[in-house]
Amino acid sequence: IKKQQQDVLGFLEANKIEFEEKDIAANEENRKWMRENVPEDSRPASGNPLPPRLFNDSRYLGDYEAFFEARENNAVYAFLGLTAPPGSKVSVRVSHSKP
Repeated sequence: IKKQQQDVLGFLEANKIEFEEKDIAANEENRKWMRENVPEDSRPASGNPLPPRLFNDSRYLGDYEAFFEARENNAVYAFLGLTAPPGSKVSVRVSHSKP
């Protein structure tokens, strides 16, 4: 999980995409918010959804696998719901867990 989180954050930082991290390990409100905002069809069969999960405001974008696939297909801006060109300031929310 930590490697995936670092991969997402590193990409956002390298591309100057503004984001807000939400630590779900240390903050019960963040954990509750993430669990409530991950759609039913994107939840695991058992247990709770694990980070990293990406949101644009409160709109769920996907998990690490969806992010990775979008990056491999050079479609990250579309995945993030952004139309801004690279280098522009945009904002996304990344739910994560710190050890």
